Amino acid sequence: MKIISFLLMGFCFSLNTQAQTETAKSTSVDSSKIIQVVEASCGQCQFKMAGKGCTLAVRVNGKAYFVDGTDINKHGDAHASDGFCEAIKKAEVKGEIVKDRFVVSYFKLINTKE
Repeated sequence: MKIISFLLMGFCFSLNTQAQTETAKSTSVDSSKIIQVVEASCGQCQFKMAGKGCTLAVRVNGKAYFVDGTDINKHGDAHASDGFCEAIKKAEVKGEIVKDRFVVSYFKLINTKE
């Protein structure tokens, strides 16, 4: 019985260690890319992009791109009075355009209310 308990504890510890490694990889910021300030909003509601539902998009140099790497709901309620479906906001981003989508490695809203 002691051997089974020991093996179970070792297995749980190894899962926890693996989960922490995966989290660290996903939160790292790519230092090779510069921070850009862009407009961010709902692609369908504010930027009039084709698609169903509400999807986060950024406008870079006047062109809108759907975003991969973060989600519209990770930055507050999109349908609130000040949410992405109701307003265009400013954001600091790092990323690149890949196949007509903006792949983000860093995304931070800029507080414009001062």
